Amino acid sequence: MKRSGQQGFTLIELVMVIVILGILAATALPKFADLSGDARKASIKGAMGGVRSAVGIAHSASLVAGSNTVTIEGATYTLVSGYPSVSNIKALAGLSDEYTLTPTSTTSTIISLKANCQFKYTVAGGVTDSLVQTGC
Repeated sequence: MKRSGQQGFTLIELVMVIVILGILAATALPKFADLSGDARKASIKGAMGGVRSAVGIAHSASLVAGSNTVTIEGATYTLVSGYPSVSNIKALAGLSDEYTLTPTSTTSTIISLKANCQFKYTVAGGVTDSLVQTGC
């Protein structure tokens, strides 16, 4: 049996496909080149959400228990005025070792992913807690 028609691509066709792919890659690459900043922002926002949740859970547990000592997931924590202290917020929020804590006083701490990607946790005096994100 004989085959009819073309058996493959010509050199010109292959070169044209490579050129078109190169142009597409050159225009799309800058959009995807530096996503690390966006990833850091998303990560720090996730950590902030984890801290907010941990604060809410610990405060609720404190109100239910009627004391500043609560047991959450098998671990016992001592709270300050019903809120997590700066020393145990990382464990309560389940933050990984990539996050560093820098206590600024007995009631506040800076939680950082990188030097310029951080937020501040302040132990509440009774009603609110303060989480403020700085530049990422």
